[in-house]
Amino acid sequence: MSASDRSETKAANTPIYPIVNFPFYSSSMDGLRISHDTSAFEVPATLDAGGRLTVACVAQALAMMDTHGLVLLTGLLSDAEADAGLALMQQTIADPDRARSAFASETDNHYVRRDFCSLPSSLEVKGFAAMLAQRLEGVIGEYCGRTRPVLEIATFTSYFGSSHQYIHRDPAGVISMFAAVEDVAPEQGGTVFVPGTHQYGGAEYAHGGAAYGLMELFRRRANARIFRHNLAKLWRMRRSSEAALAPGEFRDRVFSTKWDQHQPNLLRFLTGKNSQFSLHHLGPRTLWQLLRRGEALDALFQPVQAAPRKGTVILYRSDLLHAGPDNRTQRPRRFFGMSIARDHLAPKYWHDGYSPHPTLLADPLTFGDLLAAAPLKTPQPAEAAAG
Repeated sequence: MSASDRSETKAANTPIYPIVNFPFYSSSMDGLRISHDTSAFEVPATLDAGGRLTVACVAQALAMMDTHGLVLLTGLLSDAEADAGLALMQQTIADPDRARSAFASETDNHYVRRDFCSLPSSLEVKGFAAMLAQRLEGVIGEYCGRTRPVLEIATFTSYFGSSHQYIHRDPAGVISMFAAVEDVAPEQGGTVFVPGTHQYGGAEYAHGGAAYGLMELFRRRANARIFRHNLAKLWRMRRSSEAALAPGEFRDRVFSTKWDQHQPNLLRFLTGKNSQFSLHHLGPRTLWQLLRRGEALDALFQPVQAAPRKGTVILYRSDLLHAGPDNRTQRPRRFFGMSIARDHLAPKYWHDGYSPHPTLLADPLTFGDLLAAAPLKTPQPAEAAAG
């Protein structure tokens, strides 16, 4: 059954972020406020004569990364460059033998609710990755040495009916990017970030020395709402002829013993076998703290959902709290993704969060390799018009 055949009723497709009476904000999952205004984290990409970000642009981007843990570089890719990236992604997605990611949303992958898969180390893929790395060298190079490995080059597609990921951190010591190869609407599941929750030296001393505890408290409260949202959505899909749950899908997403950290799995929730969110995260002390500190959490941590325009590239620190929401439209949401190590990363933790293609494992790449590689050539506007 194709992903496009799997649809929900109008009630199930109602955005979980209904508009409320203050600008740019929406409410979701029983009161979690998420901003759709990313202007405070955006830097217009300006390139020098060599095709790299200008010194001033790099300085702005680094200030954003250090302060908030992320930056959105708008207009970094031309339409032709974004189209070339999309073509590479579609070529991989069309391959029945593609290498699917093994680190998150495996059940969604199995039932074609998401398609997270690594890209092969072809000349074209390397060229596209090299173009991004070279353009962003001034920013990435501030964090990643030239010998640091490229952990993953991948495509992340979300279809209608996908689960809402829990708010989580990826393995620390990595700089990751998402490149928007098409316009992304909030309802398609643009990534939610929680600015300022990255874990740098001394960060734990903020908020009276309680920063990390408050971040974790916020994460648990948000994930409780995501848990309820995912369960309610699946129940609606189960009762809807338009939802078209595949045989066994409801069981696998709610009662399976299989490892999957981002499903509303009651069995793994009750037995405490989900490290992202389970019953042991909601003990009496946590519930009391949530009741006592609810307003403070709202003031300290304000999630923002990125709905980037085509050509925007998001750079973020892997230890920043974030989540991939569910796609509530019939239009697939696609991102090109790449992650580069900042520090030495033990293989166990590498594979907890990243799924390199077999060709990348066989022939590893470093950040320096990308800086030295030939970038992908794409038609310039004048050439396209002449053609």
